[in-house]
Amino acid sequence: MRHWGALLVALVGAAILAIIGTTPPRPASASAPATAFSAARAMLDIRAIGHAPHPAGSAEHERVRHYLVRRLTRSGFTVTTTRSAVSAKGAKAFHKQNGASAPLPPIVDIVALRPGRNSALPAVMLMAHYDSVAGSPAAADDSAGVASALETARAIAASGQGDRDLIVLITDGEELELDGARAFFTSNPLSRHVGVIVNMETRGGGGRASMFETGADNGAMMRLFERNVDRPVATSLSVFVYKHLPNDTDLTVAKAHGFFGFNFAFIGRPSQYHSPSAVPAALDRGALQDMGRQVLDLTRGLLKAPNLPGHASDLVFFDAFGLVLVAYPVWVGWVLIGAATGLYALAGWRHATLGAAARGAVMTLALIIGGAALLYGANLVSGADGPVNYYDRLAAIPRLEWQILLICLGVFVVAWALLIADHDRIGTSVGAAVPLLILGAVAQAMAPTAAYPIVVPLLLGGAGLAAMRRANETVGRSLAVAAAMLGIGYMLAMGFLLVEAVGPFIPMIAALPLAIAAVLAVPLMPTVERRRVVVVGAAMLVLAIGIALWIRLDPVAASVATYSSFS
Repeated sequence: MRHWGALLVALVGAAILAIIGTTPPRPASASAPATAFSAARAMLDIRAIGHAPHPAGSAEHERVRHYLVRRLTRSGFTVTTTRSAVSAKGAKAFHKQNGASAPLPPIVDIVALRPGRNSALPAVMLMAHYDSVAGSPAAADDSAGVASALETARAIAASGQGDRDLIVLITDGEELELDGARAFFTSNPLSRHVGVIVNMETRGGGGRASMFETGADNGAMMRLFERNVDRPVATSLSVFVYKHLPNDTDLTVAKAHGFFGFNFAFIGRPSQYHSPSAVPAALDRGALQDMGRQVLDLTRGLLKAPNLPGHASDLVFFDAFGLVLVAYPVWVGWVLIGAATGLYALAGWRHATLGAAARGAVMTLALIIGGAALLYGANLVSGADGPVNYYDRLAAIPRLEWQILLICLGVFVVAWALLIADHDRIGTSVGAAVPLLILGAVAQAMAPTAAYPIVVPLLLGGAGLAAMRRANETVGRSLAVAAAMLGIGYMLAMGFLLVEAVGPFIPMIAALPLAIAAVLAVPLMPTVERRRVVVVGAAMLVLAIGIALWIRLDPVAASVATYSSFS
């Protein structure tokens, strides 16, 4: 066997980058500077808010409301509460959670205002909801969002008076079809003073906090985000995907009324979503620090902006492993596709044979089509072939991640061994890139803000392959290793987040990161005995099916929402 070293360096480096990109920061202690966000300080609020279920209308809900009013008042805010009636849809959700005979509660929003130096300027609003679903202490959804708003407001107050007014809206009835947000943005006169909104949500109890939703024409706002937020997590892909999902938050209501906003959430530790196990001790403090730190950075930037940015053409943006935000105009995507195509053409010029290129192209198509089919089939084996409990599927995500990873690895090594193990690496690599270059061009034409996960890795892969072909062996192989490390690392991180977001229901989505990572890995693959590789790949697939059966035969998770059922 030859050249295992280069491949192992690339894969280990990719794994390290993926871990960096998906691991929350260390939480700041209670002794952190008063002007900084401290997860330890925010946890004091979470323990007060989320130690018991507090659905709308309950005695615990009222206690939480009084606590929040006192807390905001101590931070220098003028606090009012507003009451409204539950909507017909909200009533249906309430009775599902609390029983058909439970009396409908009023919806009581908490509205807090801290004046800036110039109250004529449009205000900045922090928004989160304080109601829980029945049966869940809701330390995550949304005590974490409320505590992030409170700690951010405290840190802002400790910094002195800003130019703009700061509004904190703690809505009620979010779990009842967004009734509190709907009441505020429909009838509260203070809504007309709002210039921009920062909303905080969760769908789980940990992981990196991501800015996953903005308004239309977000280019200028994202430039402000880029300038002000340190170590950001945000992608235009998530904005595109979320726009096409049936999910909604309080920001959905605000956007329908024409407001611009930023939506933050974390979705790790998914079994805690609406769960009786969502207690403060189970919450990932690093995730809380991640969300609060980004929200504080962004809020400060918005408060000090002389003019809030208006509508501008959408940007393509993504964070590089949670370290820095990369942002560029949509048209740059065409330049990147052209450059990637040119680099692959340069690498293959007078070297790649038609047969080798065809084998590479077939491998990529086999990974996308065959991989998606196997991922779908294994998901059915795991229990998705009949009625499922949504929260039980969320609880299965950690095992589903291993199931999906094993299928992806197994499909790749089998396809590689059968199609290209003994053939020219340059030619097969060029051919393997062709279907993805075509797919990237289609994505750029139809969904340009979501095309970068294909285009940018292919640019890296083309550069690495061209270097292998045109530079001396040491330099060329080193550049190819670096390109694979970056590209595969990003695919691992993105695949992990995609599986957490939609893996239990659309596992086929992992086939695309698989194909992209494979194209980057092929130039570094060593020569091996084909039969052994096929056996290893088949063993991975068998193990994946074993995990699927384990999930299927397991009893329903104890973490599921108390009111949930199979459907």
